[in-house]
Amino acid sequence: MHALMQYVRALVPEHFTFRINKENKTSREVFKENHEKLLQESSDWMKETSNSCSVVAALVAGVSFATSSSVPGGTNNGKPELEGQPAFDVFAIASLIGLCFSVTALIMFLAILTSRKQFQDFKMSLPLKLLFGLSSLFVSISSMLVSFCAGHFFVLKDKYKNILFPIYIATCLPITFYAVLQFPLYADLLRAIFHKVPQPSTSSSKI
Repeated sequence: MHALMQYVRALVPEHFTFRINKENKTSREVFKENHEKLLQESSDWMKETSNSCSVVAALVAGVSFATSSSVPGGTNNGKPELEGQPAFDVFAIASLIGLCFSVTALIMFLAILTSRKQFQDFKMSLPLKLLFGLSSLFVSISSMLVSFCAGHFFVLKDKYKNILFPIYIATCLPITFYAVLQFPLYADLLRAIFHKVPQPSTSSSKI
């Protein structure tokens, strides 16, 4: 919407944008009135999406916090028993990344919910926040699954060592489906953020 208005403004002389019509309304006021329904629909969609994703981000943050504060194998004199093993290092790093990015996603979605949602916000601010929020949510869910698999590895590594990795790969398939389903939305957000307003030709700007 805002890009369309920018393009139209570039076609006419600058002083025309401040002139009023017979109803004493400027072009910006007419534009807002004609697109008020579209703005409301976009705001409602953004609010519903942020509400749903913020709930998921809060759940992931809670799980990641509980995971990061637990130590597989227990401790001995304050030091983890499994310290130095690759699986334990993966568990510790993945749980910390999951907690960090889940909190980041929650902050992004809360920023969207508290935004004024004006016309100009839909050009850069809101799509960028939603993109960061969805990306952080994706990373946090992936990290949560990785930390779970790394912690679970110590439980079954002796009995089912040969089949553990295929099982863990199958466990991570849902996050792949999530990425595939969200790809069209990612493409639309990237297009909205980085799409440049076409500049009118020299001949058109003189009309």
